[in-house]
Amino acid sequence: MSKINVGNFFEDFSIGQKIVHPLPRTISEGDVSLYIAFTGSRFALNSSDLVAKEMGYEKRPVDDTLMFHLTFGKSVQDVSLNAIANLGYAEISFPNPTYVGDTVSMTSTVIGLKENSNGKSGVVYVHSIGYNQNNEEVLNFKRWVMVHKKDKGTSTGINEVPTFEKTTPIADVINLPEIKCVNTDSTGGKYFFEDYEAGERLNHPEGITVDNSDHTLATKLYQNNAKVHFNDHMMKSSPMGQRLMYGGIVISMARALSFNGFQNAQWIYAINSGAHANPTYAGDTIYAYTEVIETIDHKREDIGLLRLRTVAVTNQKSDEISNPKGEDGKYLKNVVLDLDYTVVIPKRKTAK
Repeated sequence: MSKINVGNFFEDFSIGQKIVHPLPRTISEGDVSLYIAFTGSRFALNSSDLVAKEMGYEKRPVDDTLMFHLTFGKSVQDVSLNAIANLGYAEISFPNPTYVGDTVSMTSTVIGLKENSNGKSGVVYVHSIGYNQNNEEVLNFKRWVMVHKKDKGTSTGINEVPTFEKTTPIADVINLPEIKCVNTDSTGGKYFFEDYEAGERLNHPEGITVDNSDHTLATKLYQNNAKVHFNDHMMKSSPMGQRLMYGGIVISMARALSFNGFQNAQWIYAINSGAHANPTYAGDTIYAYTEVIETIDHKREDIGLLRLRTVAVTNQKSDEISNPKGEDGKYLKNVVLDLDYTVVIPKRKTAK
């Protein structure tokens, strides 16, 4: 029997299968600093203990998307080591904040399987839950990934596709401290919940060019060992001809770009759905725009929520694209992310 882990292929999964992923990860200050280096994220709550204390925290929490990557990475060797592409996410929630020094781990349950018509691959649907060292949930999400088959000549006949909620319900209790004070000089933004309207669009002007070293180091940092991201030798013989950038990095960069216009939206409450519409490669420059889908009041007097749609495109400024899809209903070739998510933002009464 081979001692080498070759990863799971489509036929190795079964509905209801539970997987306890190895390699718990203790979050360090180095993780936080490198995340800023890779993404340029500028949200003050995650950058400054002083700002965090002013807002009601004992210390600054870890950026939600960084925690997502560090926890998500645990699942790769069992779910997507043999992936062709990660296709999408749904119902992602962040039940509790995480901090430097916390240790995160993850389990997954297979909730759907669909063999592709070409007989060479299939789509695996999983429900994954991340925990901290106190067994508190810090991440809960569903995703689907296209995985190679082991035996391309034999059909499995499997076609069980789960359904997903369109949006994550807003809980009466949101596990954030009471926001005591938001110093706009520190956060860099003067706009609060009351200042946004459904239907408005913000074109974020900055662009971020991604190098091979950027996405390679980031993928290694998250211990994401999916072959399509780090094995250049293998990918040169693929139809793409080069490595694919891990889609989570695109999410982080789009989130970082959205800072300009949403400086005070420092918390991601949920990611309702997300589509990696097209692959991203080294050398691409990422731009983004954000539409406000809905403003959601909350019974708490200090916060409200905004449901947003951020679209990331490559090598084209955000104000040069009016619709991410063409007349045929398909995504344009340079649209790489379509993300529907909900953020928490303070109300004006918290302003200093």
